[in-house]
Amino acid sequence: MSKPRKVGLVGLGVMGRALAQNILNNNFELIAYDVDQQARAELTMAHPAAKTTDSLAALAASLEAPRVILLLVPAGDIVDETLRALDEVLDRNDIVVDLGNSNFADTNRRCDLLASKGLRFIGSGISGGEEGARNGPALMPGGDPTAWSEVQPLLEAISARFNGEPCCNWVGDGGSGHYVKMVHNGIEYGDMQVIAEVYDLMHRGLGRSHEHIADLFARFNAGDLESYLLEIAVDVLRKRDADGTALIEKVLDAAGQKGTGKWTGISALDLGTPVSLIAEAVFARCVSSRIDERAALSSIFDQPAVLTVDDDTAFESDLADALFVARAVSYTQGFMLMSAASGEYGWELRLSNIARLWRGGCIIRSAMLEPIAAAFDRDPSLAVLFGDPWFANEFKRRLPGLRRVVAACVEAGLPVPCLASAVGFVDAMRSRRTSANMIQALRDCFGAHTFERVDSSRGQMFHSDWSSQSPE
Repeated sequence: MSKPRKVGLVGLGVMGRALAQNILNNNFELIAYDVDQQARAELTMAHPAAKTTDSLAALAASLEAPRVILLLVPAGDIVDETLRALDEVLDRNDIVVDLGNSNFADTNRRCDLLASKGLRFIGSGISGGEEGARNGPALMPGGDPTAWSEVQPLLEAISARFNGEPCCNWVGDGGSGHYVKMVHNGIEYGDMQVIAEVYDLMHRGLGRSHEHIADLFARFNAGDLESYLLEIAVDVLRKRDADGTALIEKVLDAAGQKGTGKWTGISALDLGTPVSLIAEAVFARCVSSRIDERAALSSIFDQPAVLTVDDDTAFESDLADALFVARAVSYTQGFMLMSAASGEYGWELRLSNIARLWRGGCIIRSAMLEPIAAAFDRDPSLAVLFGDPWFANEFKRRLPGLRRVVAACVEAGLPVPCLASAVGFVDAMRSRRTSANMIQALRDCFGAHTFERVDSSRGQMFHSDWSSQSPE
């Protein structure tokens, strides 16, 4: 751009303030609005170059056509209320970019609604938290494609960089950007749960100190398991409370959630796509919230046994393999879901590009994203990630370690729902024949739902009188 453009920003919460600093640092002129006068005052106090207005009408009047306004307000009704108010003060071809965690179905609806009014709407996923918003997040914009060329310089400028490339790329039409962010969060749920399970089996199962586990995670993070979540897990384990004890020991074991993991599971069910590990991660949080029930049952049943390990070095090598395979399964399921959604909604998602824009700035950034992108470069229609030759070889080599870890935990009574789910998913997907023939036979027996035969063409349906022992 030949000169800084004026950018409007609505919403000065934690993320909004951080993004405001990012925009100013990249030499764009910022004009911001928030209903909270104190929030506006705090912004201009911290960043004198920022300008604020006391109404959306004044904000619109301060911007040049076509206006670009970024929204960082809570997802849901507030977005719709803000859009209705903006509709009264904006002109045709103005652009509104929703950077919140909106549901993709809402973004689809808003794209159509604003287009009918002559406005252009973009729903962009944003990942990286407050630090990312300030220093460069991963951005996943989708919506009205005619707006992309006009917002591209801004969004690329404020996004994270990986090897000099912006972690921002156009995703597709409608709600595709927010859909990709939803799946990102689903993968994030899986990754966090897998890390938590490894921590728990090391600490509660093997009695290892937090410092020992932190050192192990740091070693893992120095190799092909490198990721942002593993990096901050080291920080979490090493943090001490005022009395010198590990702070994590005082954190209540009840995990919260804001809904994107649940949305991922619901969408997967709608599209018939197996995201079993991601779903287990969501349900693990639900189980964690049942504190009273867990406490009551723990007094009835024997407590989990202590894990016994003959060779610490070999077991820690198995743990590295378990982390690799389980994390790869979480990614696999996420990319399977995006592929299904792309076909269902006509988005034509480029999965290799999505893997690349996640390499920096976002919460699930990791060393694994490079081989994922390469796998989809080799085969853009790759159905299952570990069908790629590179991943297939890695899975063959590492699966035995995951099996040994899961088997030891099951024997000891330690819950590892996502690690166990990873084994089950891989075994099911690599099985030429499953147990589903029994399910379909039972369905036909009690409900005449019919079945296909292995010795007939697909789509040809049969029904049997299962109570009769004579052949039909």
